[in-house]
Amino acid sequence: MNDPKIKSFDTFSFNSKSKKEANICIAKYPKGKQASAVMPLLDIAQRQHNGWLPRVAMDYVADFLKMPRMAVYEVASFYTMYNLSPVGQNHVQVCTNLPCWLRGSDRVVNAIEKNLKIKMGETTEDNLFTLTEVECLGACVNAPMIQINDAYYEDLDETSVDILLTEIASGGAPKVGSQIGRRSCEPINGLTTLFDSSKD
Repeated sequence: MNDPKIKSFDTFSFNSKSKKEANICIAKYPKGKQASAVMPLLDIAQRQHNGWLPRVAMDYVADFLKMPRMAVYEVASFYTMYNLSPVGQNHVQVCTNLPCWLRGSDRVVNAIEKNLKIKMGETTEDNLFTLTEVECLGACVNAPMIQINDAYYEDLDETSVDILLTEIASGGAPKVGSQIGRRSCEPINGLTTLFDSSKD
């Protein structure tokens, strides 16, 4: 919480769009339980503030929900989905947990660092990319995978991640999901059970 970047902002408040979204979230919870909306409201604040949460934004959310500021800090600092310092336009989050590592996430990390010319935790000079290591992102069957902003890219290797980043850097919008054409999370060699018996 002592990062000087966080202290460099004096004010924060929801704009009209964010306030509407926040009130919709709060309405989902019983009266007196508005603090339960803390996670979606932090996400709304982060999206409004260029992908990261200064302390004043966390304070605003706490006051908006009438809950202790420290409780909001605890939530924001626990989950990797919240960024407490500025990030680039494209936040590249690389899963290096066991399933991804077993399928080559270390090679994917090396390819990303080589392509972007930065190391883990750094941002490119043009502020286009920030690279972050994260725990499980929940797509283990399609490992290795990365998350860039809200999009998941799965079944990666050194070549496909290089193509992916190059396309984004040039303003493109690469296909999300499996990069080898896998359908959802089916076995890599296709279905092995639960075939349609009517076709037998």
